[in-house]
Amino acid sequence: MPLPMVEIQYCTQCRWLLRAGWTAQELLTTFTDDLGGVTLIPGSGGVFDVRVDGETVWSRKDQGRFPELKELKQRIRDRVAPDRTLGHSDSPADSPAAPDP
Repeated sequence: MPLPMVEIQYCTQCRWLLRAGWTAQELLTTFTDDLGGVTLIPGSGGVFDVRVDGETVWSRKDQGRFPELKELKQRIRDRVAPDRTLGHSDSPADSPAAPDP
């Protein structure tokens, strides 16, 4: 079964390539064995969208802001490796393995 692919579409007019590249690097470092790759897609009009296998997990337009890396990693983890902990990127309440109080 092929590994999930992530796409990051970023606005070239806004010069968000560095942000997209840094985000891709962080995702590839965190999900080394869980992703098939990350593709950067140039766009315009203030776009900064992140998709996993075509499904949008973050849209700057819809959310009104850029994602915090922690929340983006959690959303991607929930789709590609839901049983996995993200270590320091998960607070105890966010971790799928956290016991109920």
